[in-house]
Amino acid sequence: VQLQASGGGLVQPGGSLRLSCAASGSVFSIDFMGWYQQAPGKQRELVADISSDRTYYADSVKGRFTISRDNAKNTVYLLMNSLKPEDTAVYYCYVRYWGTTYWGQGTLVTVSS
Repeated sequence: VQLQASGGGLVQPGGSLRLSCAASGSVFSIDFMGWYQQAPGKQRELVADISSDRTYYADSVKGRFTISRDNAKNTVYLLMNSLKPEDTAVYYCYVRYWGTTYWGQGTLVTVSS
């Protein structure tokens, strides 16, 4: 399974970005898809993930970020609104498939004026 993430960039505080992550390879019915963030000097932390029957959001992003998935395209999205400077981080997508976790290459999000 290979993951290709995109959509990062520089945005002003209060702005929005949408991250995308497409899984390729022989995949069918992915269990979990989601996003972690790793800010400079900090550990990687779960931001949001989604399965067939539930979604999870970290407290720091509730009400601002929305995770969604397109199963036909094996793609997960993260819509980030009302971005804050503290959201600045490298965002890594992941999928859990048949008990194995696969990671994308990371995409940098910088929130700064």
